[in-house]
Amino acid sequence: MKKWLVTILTAILVLSSLTGVLADDGKGKRYGKSKKSKKLEIGIEVLLEDDKDLIEGKRVGLITNPTGVDPDLTSVVDLLHSDPDVELTALYGPEHGVRGSAQAGEYVEFYTDEKTGLPVYSLYGKTRKPTPAMLENVDVLLFDIQDVGTRFYTYIYTMAYAMEAAKENDIPFIVLDRPNPLGGLKVEGPVLDPKYASFVGNYPIPLRHGMTVGELAKLFNEEYGIGADLTVVEMNGWKRSAYFDDTGLPFVLPSPNMPTVETTLAYPGGALIEGTNVSEGRGTTKPFELIGAPFINAEVLAHELNSLKLKGVTFRPASFNPSFSKHAGVLSHGIQIHVTDREEFKPVETGLHIVKTIHDLYPGKFQFRAENSAGISFFDQLVGNGWIRDGIEEGWPVQDMKKQWQEGLEQFIEVREQYLLY
Repeated sequence: MKKWLVTILTAILVLSSLTGVLADDGKGKRYGKSKKSKKLEIGIEVLLEDDKDLIEGKRVGLITNPTGVDPDLTSVVDLLHSDPDVELTALYGPEHGVRGSAQAGEYVEFYTDEKTGLPVYSLYGKTRKPTPAMLENVDVLLFDIQDVGTRFYTYIYTMAYAMEAAKENDIPFIVLDRPNPLGGLKVEGPVLDPKYASFVGNYPIPLRHGMTVGELAKLFNEEYGIGADLTVVEMNGWKRSAYFDDTGLPFVLPSPNMPTVETTLAYPGGALIEGTNVSEGRGTTKPFELIGAPFINAEVLAHELNSLKLKGVTFRPASFNPSFSKHAGVLSHGIQIHVTDREEFKPVETGLHIVKTIHDLYPGKFQFRAENSAGISFFDQLVGNGWIRDGIEEGWPVQDMKKQWQEGLEQFIEVREQYLLY
C-alpha cells in the first residue's frame, strides 16, 4: 500500500477515535470513553495512604453503614479491622443500621457484628447520641457515611450528635469526606426555621445545601457551637460540578429507599410528599419518583403538572401498588418524576408544585399529616417552617414562596462560602 494512503487512513482512524471520545449530546453528557484528568480519592483512601497517623496506636470507634466502602467496594469496617496498625474497638450505626438492614424509622438495638465480633451501638434506638458508656473503649471517633445532599436525610444529624458526644468526652472526631451526589454548586429551598428543628432538620440550612459531609461538619462545628476537636480528611480530585455518576465511584444504597442516583435527584422535592397522605413511592422500585394515591386521576395530575412547563422535568401518568408504607396493597395513581435535564431541574420547587397541585385538585381528600401538640405537622418539619403549609392552603403561587425564602437562602450562601473545601 502506498505511503500516502496509509497516512490518510491513519489520520481518519485518529480523528474517528477522538470524535467518539468527545461526542456530546448538547446536555453536557459525554459518549464513548473518556480519560479522567485526575483520579478521585475519597476520605478513607486518603486516610490510609497519607493520614494514617491520625488513628495509629489509638482505639478507634467507627460510625458507618453499607456506604462506607472504598472504590473496590471493600467495607471500611473490614479495612480497619484487618489493618495491623489500627485497633478498631467499636461500631456505631445510624438509621437503618451498620449493615443497612432496617427500614426507615425502625428501632435498631445493640448487637455484636458477626463478621468482626465488635460491639455495634445503635444511634437510632434508645439514644441518638453516643453515651459515655458507649465511648469507654474509644480514643478517636471516625465518621464515614455517604450523604445525599438533602437537609432532612438523618445521617448528618447522627454525625452532629456524635460530634457533641466527642466534645463532651474529650475525644477527637474525624470525618472521612465523600462526594455530594447532587454536586456542590446548587443550593435551593427555604432555610430551616429553628422553631421547627427535629431529627429531619436540626440546623438552619436549606433543603438542598450543596455541601459535602466534611463541609457540613465544619459548618455545624463552628456556626452552631459544637466545638469538637474536628478533623476532616478531604477528598483528592473531587469537583463541585460532579454528580455522583460523574465520579466513577460505585453507588451503594445509602438507605433501603434510596436505590439509585436518580432517586437522589428527585429526593429533595419528592420526599416532601412524606408529610401528606399521598404515597411517596415507598414500597415500590421507584421511591420518591413515583407519587400517588387511590383518589388521584393519573392523567389529570400529569397534565396539570406538565402544563406548568417546569424546567428539566417531565411527569408521566403512573399507577402502582405499594408493598408497604402508605396505601400498601392498594392500587394508587399519580405520576412518575422523570428528570430530563439535571442542570435545569429544581427538585424543591418541583416538589412544592406537586404538593400544591394535588392539594388544589383534591381538596376534600388530600391531607397534610396531623399536627403535634405544638401545632407542627411532619410536613412543616420536612420543609423547615410553618408558613409554606399555610401558603399552600391559602392558595399562594410557588413563585411567591420562593421570593419569601430567597433572603434567608442568600444569607446562608454567604456563610456557606467560609466552609467550602473544594
